[in-house]
Amino acid sequence: MAAPAETEAAEAAELSRVLGRLLPGLEADSKMGRRRALEALQRTLEEVVPPGADPTTFQGPWARLLLPRLLRLLADPAEGCRALAAHLLDLGLRRAARPCDALPRLMPALAARLARPEPARPPPEPCEELRLALVQLLNSAVGLGGAALAPHLDDAVRALRGALLDPFAAVRRESCKCASALARATPEHFHMQSESLIGPLMQTISHQHWKVRVAVIEATGTVIQFGNGKSVDDVLSHFAQRLFDDVPQVRQAVTSVVGGWLLSLRDRYSFFHKLIPLLLSSFNDEIPEIRQLAASLWEKIGLQWQEENEADLKDKLDFALAPPPHYPQQESRPGLGCRELVFRNLSKVLPAICRDITDWVVGTRVKSAQLLPVLLLHAEDHTTQHLEIILRTLQQACADEEKAVVSSCMKSAELIGTFVSPEVFLKLILSMLKKAPSSSSLLVLASVIRGCPRDALQPHLKVIAMELAQAHICQASENSLYLEHLLLCVQALVSTCQEDCSAASLQLMEVLLTIIAVSGATGLGDKAQETMNALASVENVPSSQDLYRKHMGPLLERLTASHSDWTVHSVELLQFSVIVTQSGPAVGEALQHMVPTLRACLQPAKDPHMRLKLFSVLSSVLLRPKDTIDSQGQFHGYLEMVLKDILAPNLQWRAGRTAAAIRTAAVSCLWALTSSDILSATQMQEVREALMPQVLATLEEDTQTTRLISCRVLNTFLKTAGDTMDPDKLIKIYPELLKRLDDVSTEVRLTAASTLLTWLQCVQSSEGRAYYQSSIQYLYRELLVHLDDPERTIQDAILEVLKEGSVLFPDLLVRETEAVIHKHRSATYCEQLLQHMQAAATAQ
Repeated sequence: MAAPAETEAAEAAELSRVLGRLLPGLEADSKMGRRRALEALQRTLEEVVPPGADPTTFQGPWARLLLPRLLRLLADPAEGCRALAAHLLDLGLRRAARPCDALPRLMPALAARLARPEPARPPPEPCEELRLALVQLLNSAVGLGGAALAPHLDDAVRALRGALLDPFAAVRRESCKCASALARATPEHFHMQSESLIGPLMQTISHQHWKVRVAVIEATGTVIQFGNGKSVDDVLSHFAQRLFDDVPQVRQAVTSVVGGWLLSLRDRYSFFHKLIPLLLSSFNDEIPEIRQLAASLWEKIGLQWQEENEADLKDKLDFALAPPPHYPQQESRPGLGCRELVFRNLSKVLPAICRDITDWVVGTRVKSAQLLPVLLLHAEDHTTQHLEIILRTLQQACADEEKAVVSSCMKSAELIGTFVSPEVFLKLILSMLKKAPSSSSLLVLASVIRGCPRDALQPHLKVIAMELAQAHICQASENSLYLEHLLLCVQALVSTCQEDCSAASLQLMEVLLTIIAVSGATGLGDKAQETMNALASVENVPSSQDLYRKHMGPLLERLTASHSDWTVHSVELLQFSVIVTQSGPAVGEALQHMVPTLRACLQPAKDPHMRLKLFSVLSSVLLRPKDTIDSQGQFHGYLEMVLKDILAPNLQWRAGRTAAAIRTAAVSCLWALTSSDILSATQMQEVREALMPQVLATLEEDTQTTRLISCRVLNTFLKTAGDTMDPDKLIKIYPELLKRLDDVSTEVRLTAASTLLTWLQCVQSSEGRAYYQSSIQYLYRELLVHLDDPERTIQDAILEVLKEGSVLFPDLLVRETEAVIHKHRSATYCEQLLQHMQAAATAQ
């Protein structure tokens, strides 16, 4: 036994002798001398003490000769000497038999070079690479020293506090590794010093290099895991901010650390309500790997908590309930432990989430909104306890401009419909709508209905539909977003309740009518019409027109009850217009409501703009009467009311442009009526006798359209009159038409010429032609003047009129023509006329 000891002593003595020759060089005045001595020392150590050499032999010379001198050289003025000294110290620690013996002198020296005297001042070691080497040396000391570092924790922590704030990113990353290693190496004592590292770590967590941020997050996890758990409160807000990091690795590090705390932190039960939201936020991360990591950790956490609290959960484990009906198909139900964890902490978590959903920062709103449905999916029917605050929050958040926030809130509302009784959520939502109708409240209602099971919603269907049909809700706003969300409510009811909607069909029709009426000619109106078709489909009727037929009576009764108060802005007026124009044949079954309403609203004392609107509606149905107003063949019973009470008063002349526009609308209605095929000869005579004076008066209107349509109406009157018209009345017509031959509009002049031709045909069929001779002579004379018109089309039209009139008194026309033929610029037309009359006389 003595031989090996003597050998070791001899080897140690020899090593001391070799080193002793080199040591004086370390004290040289020149930096080059010290550097050469250090390089020689490095070569000697690598040769004499190779990696496999006996560390016992090296321990004595190392501790007695090398360590003190190398530590002094850490403060050498020459950077190269300091670098070599740090390298030799690392080499010596790794080759020594008892590296722990060096800690009492090494740790203060490292702290002196790395710790900042003041936060604002730079560290004593100016070289970045050297600071990195010193931190690596500290890391080696931690790894080799282990628990023996406990007495030196203060120096180690001081060194790390400085290094964690180093300007050099690599130093910060190495410091994070060292902090983690220190926490693991001294678990029994580290908690006394851990809090002093949290500040520097949190100052570094937002570093511009993502690798540094990852290292800080991982180091923080280890520091708190082995240190003081109270520090969780200090880092939560910083970790929450890192969940918004653009780099996936950073978000993944947060997820991993938080999951580790929930599994292993000593005080984790105290922090469940703070840590669970951070982990569950990763369920909606854009990177699949992070979502999978979060789900895997959460499952482990739930199972562990379930095992730890098995006694409390015995009944729930033994008598496990099936998933609620109508459970979301795309979701897998969390385990019992996960559900219980959320339920028991929901009252602490929910207020903060509800506050953050309305935060001014978009990212915070999006994350909070995405987290809410995850919590509700876990809480299931326990959501009922917190329903009021959730619904109030959803109402605010659904008005957000950010689509991602609204989408997540709609998903939350659907889960409320799935897990909460309709009786409960309808009481709160409908009261919100009654108090202050808003588009966001309607969106919440639509989403809740979508998520609700059909059998649970069916008893409340009519209540919902009646509430939506109330004027203070369905007519509350003309805003397109409000109407769109109102339509979503109806669509949700139709898609969810299907055939059950027949019980509330009338109320749903009223809502859809309002949307179509108020939205006007927009895409929203088309969507509402599609929904009406869907409603007809679930009621097993062929089309929406059959729905109109089914509810026409009640709809018009409700609308027309207030017609005395209508203006052009009244929603009831717009609804009435939609019903009349879109109900098709069904409107012919409700003339007893429609025509009296038109009569009352089209009186001259009523709002002129409203009258214009209604005349437009009336014209549209008169253009296709067999498919609308006369589908049942009953319109003749209301003809007198239409003529005397609607058209006649509105054809009377009154001053003003608005009054002129109304006369145009009225004469357009008359044209639509007379040009249709619903009037018999007797009825046409009734129309002619009732309105001829007014039509003749409208020939003098300033508006070209009115004059043109009036000419056409007169033409129709004359064509249907034949020889039945009173000569005195007939003879009053042609002077008015002659005036129109001087009209500024070529189209009006052509139509007037055509009407004069028809008038001449009426005179031809009359028995007492002699009665008209003087009038015809005057007409010949005037027409011959117009035969000289500069417009060729007018000349051709006048020629045709004269040819038609030549049958009556040909000799008279020949004399009149020969009297003026030499005055005409276009004598050719006169010659053609004479030739025509000569040919006609020869034919006879």
